[in-house]
Amino acid sequence: AIELKDKCQNIGAKLVQDVANNTNEEAGDGTTTATILARAIAKEGFDKIIKGANPIEIRKGVMLAVEKVVEQLKKMSKQVTTPEEIAQVATISANGDTAIG
Repeated sequence: AIELKDKCQNIGAKLVQDVANNTNEEAGDGTTTATILARAIAKEGFDKIIKGANPIEIRKGVMLAVEKVVEQLKKMSKQVTTPEEIAQVATISANGDTAIG
């Protein structure tokens, strides 16, 4: 476990760690993307708060954006049903290694 001396940094590190763990549990992949997105959202949010934005409004905006992104991803998604499609997904998850995928 990561433990930082600075209390605020430690909270941020734990948050990113939770994001990665939850992503891994839910999807089994995508932890790097999730942590990069979490950092960007947090950084932009804190920057806006420092400039006087309302934290509650920022949270509402982030939650609305998440809803819209999930909605769009669902529209773009494709059901995977055949063994060939499953193998293709596995190969992509294995960074293109067909022996593993």
